Order: sequence, then structure tokens, then C-alpha cells
Amino acid sequence: MKKHNLFIDGEWVESPSYIPNINPSDTTDVIGEFAGATPNQVDEAVTAAKKAASAWRFVSPQVRFNALDFIGTEILARAKELGDLLSREEGKTLPEGIGEVQRAGQIFKFFAGEALRNTGDNQMSVRPGVMVDTVREPLGIVGLITPWNFPIAIPAWKIAPALAFGNCVLFKPAEIVPASAWALAEIISRSGIPKGVFNLLMGSGKTVGEKMIHHKGIDAISFTGSQTTGKLVAQACVSRLKKFQLEMGGKNPLIILDDADLNTAVNAAIQGSFYSTGQRCTASSRLIVTEKIHDAFVAAMVAKMKSLRVGDARAEGTDIGPVVDAVQLKKNLEYVAIGQSEGATLVAGGEAVPYSKQGYYMTPGLFTETKNAMRINEEEIFGPIASVICVSNYEEALLVANDTPFGLTAGICTTSLKSAHHFKQHAEAGMIMVNLPTAGVDFHVPFGGKKGSSYGAREQGVYAREFYTTIKTTYMHP
Repeated sequence: MKKHNLFIDGEWVESPSYIPNINPSDTTDVIGEFAGATPNQVDEAVTAAKKAASAWRFVSPQVRFNALDFIGTEILARAKELGDLLSREEGKTLPEGIGEVQRAGQIFKFFAGEALRNTGDNQMSVRPGVMVDTVREPLGIVGLITPWNFPIAIPAWKIAPALAFGNCVLFKPAEIVPASAWALAEIISRSGIPKGVFNLLMGSGKTVGEKMIHHKGIDAISFTGSQTTGKLVAQACVSRLKKFQLEMGGKNPLIILDDADLNTAVNAAIQGSFYSTGQRCTASSRLIVTEKIHDAFVAAMVAKMKSLRVGDARAEGTDIGPVVDAVQLKKNLEYVAIGQSEGATLVAGGEAVPYSKQGYYMTPGLFTETKNAMRINEEEIFGPIASVICVSNYEEALLVANDTPFGLTAGICTTSLKSAHHFKQHAEAGMIMVNLPTAGVDFHVPFGGKKGSSYGAREQGVYAREFYTTIKTTYMHP
């Protein structure tokens, strides 16, 4: 069994412990063993980053461009190979895995260009003869903590801007999906960046993550994960006056109005709710449907769901792969039971599925006759389970959509420009989708939400510099 080491100060470093990486489609398939960093190794990575920081921040932007362009080029060239690895360890279908890898490559290419466009400003002071310059400078050392559901795209949209704007990086991927992170780190290790600029620290959140968020040598933390953990990250960072950025999930509504095109609505709901096995913070978990179209929409959803093939993520023709592990499968099935105990009707799926290959499979589940106050409509399940909430009209639908502590993304299916425009203005979410799935965003535009979904500057696109840089203002008099 191949062992995969940590990457600290430009070297591949062994660890006292290694964690097996299991294929959720076939639990007899062990992808490899991956090192778990110790607290002392986190200290070593911080020390290495500190040594590298002063030179890296002043290096020519052409050097940063070359490194990020190299990384993006290799990722894209190896998209099928890396996509297969991603699907093998996380459970996305192979087309989804390849698509995620391609997105990661595009992100690095985008930020290669941003390394050359990190512009400042020059102004005249109100005092005669005084000039004022503003420039963006790197934060220093940033800790990046990423989740398991997008094991290469989310690392890419954190690592790429961090490096592009001159920061040194400590990267901690989710413990259960280290293979894609390790493959990305291996590419980065050959990109020409100086030793210490990028460090890979695999391991548990309890050991590595906690050490990072409390470490006095780390200047900022970017975290994507649960709201519960995000609040702990925030508390730790505030106590040290450390800059932080949080992405913490969603309970996203998709409104279906009476005037919606039925096929458009069903396709948006199926893709948004169940693709990637529903393991997306942007998934459509609350389907808010007006009365006149409700029965037709539910019937069409059930028919479409019956045609979805659940199976091995890398098998041809699979629509829905497994959930990521046994813990997540158990949680999903518990929520199915909770929904039924609350009085909701399970009209399709929501069952564990045995296969000849032992894996964590379940059929996508759809509830009807639900209320917004039910737990299945209030809590993020993070699985292939959606609820239908019947409402009388658009006005009630909007109230229900906004009645949540989350605010990541929100969608509407309608042929009314008036309704679409009103929803765009009044939906309490950071991203709005009209006649599209709530899940699925471009690599070059900002990503983030409102309320309990996000905190701090947006990720992706030109807005990423708001987090990874700080402003310095200089006054000059000849």
C-alpha cells in the first residue's frame, strides 16, 4: 500500500500515523494511506512559511504567473486521470469528477492572470504637493481548511488566489478525501515556487485544524465547512485578531411558480437536489411549489427520479454515485426517518441500496406535505434528499424561501420577467438562479452567501483579492 507524505518546506515528510483512504463505491478498494500531521509538524510548516514569506511577497508577478499557469496547465492536461481519482475517493460520477478537475485548472489559469493585475491607486491629496498611493499587499501566512465534497475545486479557489497575491500557504484538506489534495500538492511542488511557500498538512480537524486556527504564526484562515465548526473558527480567530473567511453551507430554496415550464423546473430540481449525491452546499433542498403546478411537478419529479441510476461513481451510465462514507449515509437515513416522524410523506426513494460491491448507496428521496418549520427543512442534510413545500402564490413562496438562517443561493423557475426580477431583488441569498439549478457556478465570478451561510469577503473571481490582500496607504511629499 503506497504511503503519501506531507509536504513541508519543499520536502515530502513522513508522519507517525497514516490514514487509509476508502473508495465509497467499493469499500474493499483502499486508494492509499495518507499521512496525518502532528501539532509539531504544523509548527514546522509555519516556520518554513515565515522564512519564505519575505522573499515571496516581493517576487516578480511574472514568477507567480508562471507557477500558477504551470499548475493550471497540468491539471487540465490530466483532467481524466485526476477526475477518475476524485470520483474514486469522493463518490461523484466520473463526468462530475472530470468537470470539477477542469474547473480547478481554469481557476489556477484565472489567478495566474490576476497575479499580473494586482493594481493599486494614485491620488492627489487635499494638501498641495502631497501624493497618495494605495497598494495591495499580501497578508503573510494563510491557513486554508477545505471540505470533502469538492476535494480539488475548493482547494483550488483558495490556494490559487493566496499564491497569486503573494501569500504563503498551509493547506489542510478534509481527512476523508486526501488523494485529490495530495495530487494537487504534488503538481504545486513542481511549479517552481520556493520551498516553504506552499505546505500540505493532511490530518484531522481536531489535531491539524485546531492547531492552525489557534496558531499565532498564521495571519488568516479561510474555512469551508459546517456552520457549527465555522463558529468555532470565528471565535478562535477573533481572540487573536486574525482575519478569517467562512463558507458554511445552505438550505437553499427553489421556487416553482404556476407559470413555470415544467420540464425546465424538473430538470433544475433534479440536478440541483440530487446530482453530486446532494452533497453540495448549493443543493436545492427546499422545493417551494405553488398550488396549481404542484401535483404535475411532483408526478414529473417522481417519474424522473425512477429513471436515475444509482451505482459505482466511475461506472458508465451512473447518474448518482454513493454518499461519501458510512457516517454520512447513517445521517441521511436518520433524516428520512425524522421527516416521516414529522408527518412528511416520502413519495420516492430515500432508501439504502445494497450492491454486489459494498458501498454507501442510497436512492434520492423526495418528501411532500412538508412545512418549513420541520427539521428536514431547517437543517442542512447534505445528502440526496429534497422536500416539497406547497404554497398558494409567489408572495408566500418568497416568504418561505427567505425564512431560513441560511442564505447561500436561491432559485426560481418562472416565465414571468416581473416575478424573476422581483425575486432577484428580494431573495435573501448571495447567489440567485433563474430557470437554472441552484447548484453550479462559474469559476471567474464571486461565490458566497448571506446570513449564516458566509462571513467575510467573497471567494473566486477578482473579489478574492479582498480577503487575500490588505491595503497600504502611503503619503509622499517631495
